[in-house]
Amino acid sequence: MLSKRSILAWKNNAFAWLLLAPSLLFLFLFTFYPIGRTLWLSLHQADLAAPAPLFIGADNYKWLAGDGLFWKVMQNNLWFAIGTVPTSLALGLAMAVLANKAIRGTSFIRVSFFYPTMIPMIAVANIWLFIYTPQYGLLSRLVKSMSLQDMNWLGSQDVVMWAMIVMIVWKEAGYFMIFYLAGLQNISPEIYESTRVDGVSRWKVFRKITFPLLMPTTLFVSIVALTNSFKLVDHLMIMTKGGPDNASNLLLYHIYETAFSFWDQGMASALTIIMVAILLLLAAFQFFGLDKRIHYE
Repeated sequence: MLSKRSILAWKNNAFAWLLLAPSLLFLFLFTFYPIGRTLWLSLHQADLAAPAPLFIGADNYKWLAGDGLFWKVMQNNLWFAIGTVPTSLALGLAMAVLANKAIRGTSFIRVSFFYPTMIPMIAVANIWLFIYTPQYGLLSRLVKSMSLQDMNWLGSQDVVMWAMIVMIVWKEAGYFMIFYLAGLQNISPEIYESTRVDGVSRWKVFRKITFPLLMPTTLFVSIVALTNSFKLVDHLMIMTKGGPDNASNLLLYHIYETAFSFWDQGMASALTIIMVAILLLLAAFQFFGLDKRIHYE
């Protein structure tokens, strides 16, 4: 015989699960089921040569291990992450420090810094396509005015990745500035007043007080920036389509081409599982490795 307290607790639990049921249903349909389906497809041959998915075990992963294009794409993505993540974080922090100062025109400065973030990536790609266009582009005209040799920024294997990195940093830095600005405004002004009374230099205040107190923000934005470096591919559709000779090809764009240009669903699924595993490992390292060294108070 259940007591009244047990019945009441059971009713409360049932009511809570009923409230959670719609969210859990959508989470299962749009997150867990696609992940499970992708993992299942990665173990099958599912291309135009197979009328139905054919189980082949880990052959897709073995083939990728010996595929030169896969490793070139991974190398491109690594350099893209190294080029965009630290640079956009440092620039976002610098812009936040400047925008946080009580100077004239602060609102205009904040809007100017954040404006690139509000522009859709397709529009950003078209703007920078004009800037990088050889002979007639803004950058080419600037180079010619300085009597320097013109360059095909998007057609050269040596500079196309740098051109992509500069564009992404320009777009992302304002977004990270917002988080750093919120972090700066949460630091008590009394701390800065006491350092001013003690005559501590601004650089020492930033290095010993401001930056350590912003470490939780830095951890969060670094994870966001790292994820973005793997998921941003819209600009490739407009500007290079991964060229020239896959010099600007990134992992997610390679997955898209494999799935919807070559219709190899099994190989695309294996590439997706690899990308998800990489992002999970990096996020776990940042949370469980760096989080221990961060002080939240």
